[in-house]
Amino acid sequence: MNFYHCFGHAVTAWPSRTALYTGQRPHATFASLDTRARRLAAGLARLRLARGDRVAIMMGNRCEYTEIMLACWAAGLCIVPINAKLHPREFAFVIENSGAKACFTTSSLAADLAAGLSGSASRCELVCCDLPDYALLFAPEPMAVVDADFTDCAWLFYTSGTTGRPKGATITHRNLWFMSLGYIADAGPIDTRTHALMVAPQSHAAVLLLVAYLTRGAACVVPESGGFDPAEMIPLINRFGGARFFAAPTMVKRFVESPEIGTLEVPRLDTIVYGGGPMYVSDTRRALDTLGPRLWQIYGQGETPCTISYLSRELHAASDHPRFLERLASVGMARTGIALRVVDEEFRPLPPGEVGEIIVRGETVMRGYWDNPQASAQALHDGWLKTGDLGFLDREGLLTLKDRSKDLIISGGSNIYPREVEELLQSHPGVREVAVIGVPHAEWGEEPVAYVVMHDGHAPDATALEQVCLDNMARFKRPKRYVFVAELPKNNYGKILKTELRAWATQAGDTLA
Repeated sequence: MNFYHCFGHAVTAWPSRTALYTGQRPHATFASLDTRARRLAAGLARLRLARGDRVAIMMGNRCEYTEIMLACWAAGLCIVPINAKLHPREFAFVIENSGAKACFTTSSLAADLAAGLSGSASRCELVCCDLPDYALLFAPEPMAVVDADFTDCAWLFYTSGTTGRPKGATITHRNLWFMSLGYIADAGPIDTRTHALMVAPQSHAAVLLLVAYLTRGAACVVPESGGFDPAEMIPLINRFGGARFFAAPTMVKRFVESPEIGTLEVPRLDTIVYGGGPMYVSDTRRALDTLGPRLWQIYGQGETPCTISYLSRELHAASDHPRFLERLASVGMARTGIALRVVDEEFRPLPPGEVGEIIVRGETVMRGYWDNPQASAQALHDGWLKTGDLGFLDREGLLTLKDRSKDLIISGGSNIYPREVEELLQSHPGVREVAVIGVPHAEWGEEPVAYVVMHDGHAPDATALEQVCLDNMARFKRPKRYVFVAELPKNNYGKILKTELRAWATQAGDTLA
């Protein structure tokens, strides 16, 4: 069954309701969005595209993203989302590796795309959705939705490539169906009063969750700027009500700390769905104090999109529970339809409290990596996805992440989990952000180094941070050096790039002896 039909239900139920807004301006009703998507699907034949072909989308947030995505699914095509801020070599690799025959973009990005693909063997036609050629694709009559197979690839998501070349996670129509149904089941009431703000990049999780919203008759609101700006978002929240948005933890922090937060009509904000990185307990508590119980945490990966575990609004709100802080530090319980385990190196389940690799199984787990059987075999084991994340389950069944396995620091044979150190340093009132990495050490193998961003008005003070660590954790875990920086390197989704921090350390000759 084609994932498009998930949206098609809403077309039948609420044809005249507005489905898409640009800012406060209506862009399309459910009926007109369906018509435009199926017209565009028919027009894609002009680009010599056939069922199963890959189509890249590389653009910032805009309403056209949604209609292009729906059109591709209606035509039985596979979407390849590309981060609009990638380097030309990076997006050229994605297009070549996926074999994408067309790429939808905007005129502001077209020159970089063309330059990146120059000299490439890939024959990829570029279409700018803000130029007249795009409108010509809507000339044909709307086509019937292709009856795709459940196992057909619908979404080819390329990993960030932090450990080498990016790999394309093959996400099928079946995966997306169960992702949407699971989100509707777990995320609380979603209905025609809901308005989903697209403020995180549509090349990632935000746009996949959008289909779940549309399925229930909710509307999508794309800010005029296409990005995350509290000064722009808060008037939209106050205008529409029932507002939800997906955000990385750094975005939640920026939202809560924004000068405009005092103008927010808090009851008009329904939920902030956050994920994509660790949310430190101190930041979570501040957000709860400011916004009330309106947080919903999601833990997932591109290989099982948006769907591993969740920390519900109810658990965020249960401040009278004796383990409230431990719960806030977790990523919650397994999502509906998902089995998860924590296992040792022999794939044996570990008892509560013991740290091991997190593995998951369910209908949202990818088919495998695109054209990469070796990587697929390494990631998938008897139907289980090996996440590469380390963590433990407690006796309540709540999962707590420790770190990515590649971020684990082993010093003198002892394991140091950077997130544990970061969480502690984050409790210092002067610390705005912190990231801990391991650097080579001649005797101990590795030692931790902390990169710290201080709040305005707070001077760097390594002695004070050292004392926080000495007062609260074993000496061997404490950073051996503090590097104070103006900003931490982040990707387009707000994740801190520890690979770049390691590069900084290498360039500085950062080897502790």
